[in-house]
Amino acid sequence: MQAELTRRSLLRSALAAGGVLGTGVAPALTAAAPEMQSRAASPAGSATPISRQFARWVAGLRYEDLPPEVVDRARGLTLTALASALLGSDAPAAQQAIRIVTEDETGATHGSTLLVEGTRATKAGAAFANAEMVWGGRKLDTFRMLLHPGACIVPCALAAAETEEASGRDFITGLAAGYEITSRMAAEFIPTVMSRGFHAGPVFGIFGSAVAAAKIMRLTEDQLTHAIGLCVNLAGGNLESLSLRESAAARNAMLAVALARQGRTAGERAIEGDAGFYHAYAGNNRGDLTYSFTGDTRASLDALTSGLGESWLFLETLYRNYSTAGYNIAHVAVTAELCEEHGIRYEDVDRVEAVVNWLETQYPSPAFPTRREDTAPAAPGRTKYFAAYGVVSGGYPLLPGTPDPPEVLELMHRVTIIPSHEMTLFGPRITIFTKDGRSYTKQATGREFIWDFDEQARRMREVVPGLPIPPARFEELVATCRDLDRERLAQRLAELTIA
Repeated sequence: MQAELTRRSLLRSALAAGGVLGTGVAPALTAAAPEMQSRAASPAGSATPISRQFARWVAGLRYEDLPPEVVDRARGLTLTALASALLGSDAPAAQQAIRIVTEDETGATHGSTLLVEGTRATKAGAAFANAEMVWGGRKLDTFRMLLHPGACIVPCALAAAETEEASGRDFITGLAAGYEITSRMAAEFIPTVMSRGFHAGPVFGIFGSAVAAAKIMRLTEDQLTHAIGLCVNLAGGNLESLSLRESAAARNAMLAVALARQGRTAGERAIEGDAGFYHAYAGNNRGDLTYSFTGDTRASLDALTSGLGESWLFLETLYRNYSTAGYNIAHVAVTAELCEEHGIRYEDVDRVEAVVNWLETQYPSPAFPTRREDTAPAAPGRTKYFAAYGVVSGGYPLLPGTPDPPEVLELMHRVTIIPSHEMTLFGPRITIFTKDGRSYTKQATGREFIWDFDEQARRMREVVPGLPIPPARFEELVATCRDLDRERLAQRLAELTIA
């Protein structure tokens, strides 16, 4: 879109799509000089800095302000992260993190628990190790394909809740606030940030992680403002390095919160200022985009703070139960549904065609694609493979170690992937051509992976055989997450993971 959209037209189109139009703003240097602050008039058109607007909303947010669907999603994402940590606790990176933290950071007088292992360490150390466990289990959430906010937000919320003796309601409120801030900052900027060599997951995830912890730790509006500004200095993540992502964001988020609580300040226009976060990570602070999911070239910074608490971009966060790139989950589920609706079997299929959002074919960024899902040969782990799984098995295993059916390995060579700027994320149009000359089509919406807590709990029970805790303990964890608003101490969540 070449012409700059007005704030009103942006909000109108966002509401028509059923949500808020999120665009990302980000922070800059910690202590901007007075002359820099004076010339860094907010591109969003407000005299109040974005970090201050965020902080004011977060500081005033109450559990009673949360819509039921927000509470339900927070419960479900908490369960998902904890189940993933249980699965991933013996992953090599998780074990490395546990050793580092237990050797150097245990014995903290005001510390937090390492999941599964049970040792208490510094808040930052526990958040770091627990984030590595969540990531290692690969049962994640996903926001607009490339963010997995729960891998850093949930560990930070857990660390803060334990030291503050926070209730389940406090935990949910902080979690919801953190998700919403990360979602708004990242939404339209993810492809552009990725195209500059940064990984958007930790770059944006640190802000929601800090907000969640700061809210639970009852930081004031001023302290929250500075914690957000300090995150600008501590944000990072690179596509070439890759090896340190959400866990580093979690550790650095806890540092930002600790500094702000002690009175450290940051430039209030660190997000939108001339030398701020967006200039550094997106290349400018005007909302000009290099890449976007839809082909638009402009985003509005106004949308970052518009309608806070009225519309929740957080609710776009999907469950990503399969251990694969998020966009592949749709190819399993939608193809399986199409086969079930029309009684199609593997033996009936001639070929499969999937029209998808163009960015899903050039992972992680069209500037640095390491996979071409449309032109590369079919192989296990690629989109064509998952579409074949949908036909053959009607699903995909949640635990590793299951041999691939030979029919999947054959059919994946008869799947075609077609990129399009018209398709929504995670919303492929699947067409199955059968050997009798007929064809059957199903258009996904991208919202097939949004369901309520009870459905997520039902699906996650498939991982129980791979957990280091007994099935009865997992059921207790499920019940605690379901009734988290009634829990006097949210730290009960961590206690239930100890093997």
